[in-house]
Amino acid sequence: MKCPYCGEMIEDGSQFCARCGNRLVSAAAVAGVPGGVGAPGAGYAATGAQTTSGKAIASLIMGVLVFIPFSAVAAIVLGHLALSEIKKSAGRLKGQGLATAGLILGYAEIVMIPVILIIAAIAIPNLLRAKMAANEASSVGALRSYSLAIVSYAEKCPEQGYPASTAKLGPGAGDCDSANLVDVVLAGPVPRRSGYVFHYEPGTPDATGKVMSFTITADPITENTTGIRHFFLDESGVIRMESGRAASVESAPVR
Repeated sequence: MKCPYCGEMIEDGSQFCARCGNRLVSAAAVAGVPGGVGAPGAGYAATGAQTTSGKAIASLIMGVLVFIPFSAVAAIVLGHLALSEIKKSAGRLKGQGLATAGLILGYAEIVMIPVILIIAAIAIPNLLRAKMAANEASSVGALRSYSLAIVSYAEKCPEQGYPASTAKLGPGAGDCDSANLVDVVLAGPVPRRSGYVFHYEPGTPDATGKVMSFTITADPITENTTGIRHFFLDESGVIRMESGRAASVESAPVR
């Protein structure tokens, strides 16, 4: 006969395994059949309470933790190891249901990986395009704010004309040095907003020192990532744009 605990060959009728020391109970005694312990030729059943396989528990946990990298692979490996361990334990271990659940979850996650990748391949470019379109719309809005602010400044400070820099449009006392017409971001030395960088260039002052022209360009900080179109604004108030290159007075107006 074999010991149900360790697999050691033992003599028929033995009550204890000489190798592992576990007590053995005959199958007849367990079933209540006369003959009891030590009956020759009787099979033996393991005694004691069953314990749950740790690998089965781990398989189920890894199957549930879908957001951990390679958790599905771990769930599958541990699930198969647990089932093999339980099968060889001759009733000492339980947890077959846990291991099976871990395997199901692990294989389901493996099957879902290609689906997730396909969805990501479709969704990510669309999200990037939507983000770039939002950045472009924001930069056009900023140019309109500049246009209104610069015209208002020229009306407030007729002797200076258009401002010498965007700093003169920024927050302050509301005079010709701090006209309080745009926020602190657009009044910065190198304004940046929503993935675009703005550059203001005043025209050459006339004989009286008055600035009568200006240009503002808005360009993507990272081409084809934060935006595609480039924008241009001058004293005409018309916003113009180009795709893939800097815009100028000759570019098409934004519609």
